[in-house]
Amino acid sequence: MNPGHLAGIDFHAPAEVVARQLIGAVVLIDGVGGRIVETEAYDRADPASHAFSGPTERNAAMFGPPAHAYVYRSYGIHWCLNFVCREEGHGAGVLIRAIEPLAGLDVMRARRDAQDIAALCSGPGKLCQALEVTRAFNGRSLAQPPFELQAAPPGLDIIKGPRIGISKAMDVPWRFGLAGSRFFSRPFR
Repeated sequence: MNPGHLAGIDFHAPAEVVARQLIGAVVLIDGVGGRIVETEAYDRADPASHAFSGPTERNAAMFGPPAHAYVYRSYGIHWCLNFVCREEGHGAGVLIRAIEPLAGLDVMRARRDAQDIAALCSGPGKLCQALEVTRAFNGRSLAQPPFELQAAPPGLDIIKGPRIGISKAMDVPWRFGLAGSRFFSRPFR
């Protein structure tokens, strides 16, 4: 199997292409997870990207092989899960912003101390808490346990808009979502 191609997704493609391809795919971690409904793309040439200033100890996984995880802590509080793309050394990734919970609902509810299914994984920090993602997942292959990635069904209606929660390149339309989903971190405008 080509490690850059997984579940119908070409992780060698540009980040905005991979971000779109990931919509509708299912991600499971140790059997817990759901359908990806919201993503954001980041590329080394993008001033909002962690890769913009080049490799550091924190972002090294972003410059690693495609189809691997890049996990970082946002504002020193929440873990965020990204999928590395492009060729090794480039520095690009896709932030998984929200999923529709499908597997392990009771486990996610206990981890998040939340009952509302729409609130379980409706944001990158919530998603990582529900899936128990930590820095220990940084650099790990998406093709090997504890990860499982399943292809998106064909013909999905995908919407796009500007990314959120950033202070640079805010108008770049690299946020993608599954049209009609009620599991977004924030509504699309």
